[in-house]
Amino acid sequence: MSVRELVVLGTASQVPTRHRNHNGYLLRWDGEGILFDPGEGTQRQMLRAGVAAHDINRICVTHFHGDHALGLAGVIQRINLDQVPHPVTAHFPASGQHFFDRLRYSTAYRESVELAEAPVSADGVLATTGAYILDSHRLSHPVESYGYRLTEPDRLRMLPERLAEHGIGGPDVGRIQRDGVLRGIPLEEVSEPRRGQRFAFVMDTRLCDGAFALAEGCDMLVIESTFLDEDGRLAADHGHLTAGQAARVAKESGVRHLVLTHFSQRYTDPDAFERQARAAGFEGELTIAQDLIRVPVPTRHT
Repeated sequence: MSVRELVVLGTASQVPTRHRNHNGYLLRWDGEGILFDPGEGTQRQMLRAGVAAHDINRICVTHFHGDHALGLAGVIQRINLDQVPHPVTAHFPASGQHFFDRLRYSTAYRESVELAEAPVSADGVLATTGAYILDSHRLSHPVESYGYRLTEPDRLRMLPERLAEHGIGGPDVGRIQRDGVLRGIPLEEVSEPRRGQRFAFVMDTRLCDGAFALAEGCDMLVIESTFLDEDGRLAADHGHLTAGQAARVAKESGVRHLVLTHFSQRYTDPDAFERQARAAGFEGELTIAQDLIRVPVPTRHT
């Protein structure tokens, strides 16, 4: 059975707390795992969350601040220690190549796994697979930062009642899907478009066009909300979003499920982020992320 869910490994910004580890998020997308922004302590959080190195197929780093990247060294070495049997691809801002190199080779270990480096230097498509298209957009932060988006290709959904009306069943269903026509009946007569699911990951940024482009039409948006609205000036100065701004991105982009994360240690009431997101007008599903929770990607529209 295919699984599409977000496993939250850490939710703290800049400084971990007693209850929040540095960033780390694993997206399970059918049989593939994409690890986003592994901060310090990610390897231990993986153990606590039941995530194995074998689950990782791709690593996506938004930028090279420590709370988003210091866990790379341990994760990469764990991938090699466990002799993951498949290649792993790493995406990161090209301007931070020297940081990636230092983290990858920070200590001695034996390389046993193919780790392909695919740096990001501009907006656009990074990878195309049978399950999704991965693209990136530049964000607004003091250091170069990119957000990531997965888009499942649109497909056709077969309509059982229409198939029955035309006497199509068994192997003939596969034939009409493959050939586009069967006994003069076009595929469009017995099917309807099925919109692919969309997921976006937006970390450290001010409000910018890139954030809205990534979030547009997403079933799930994982987005930073480092500050509460009353600290908006501080957020802008440091290149971050408030809870209300993150919710605005989600509302204006038609997001179905909003996941707020990356919280400053200055706040002790997580409910305040929910209140401000709702006050900003977001009415969809809303999760205030906590370490080690699992959040299912919403089921497709019917």
